[in-house]
Amino acid sequence: MAKKVVATLKVAGKGKEYSKVITPVKTAKGAYSFKESIVPNDAVKDLIAKS
Repeated sequence: MAKKVVATLKVAGKGKEYSKVITPVKTAKGAYSFKESIVPNDAVKDLIAKS
């Protein structure tokens, strides 16, 4: 299950347009690792729906 982390990512005053998303990724051994992505706010729901 993916979760959205609430964080302010300030890049030249445009930090509120991006969110940090952490998604679990299953490895070949069956364990989970986590992948962090910084995506625009418009694409968060699409990224979570894919995982």
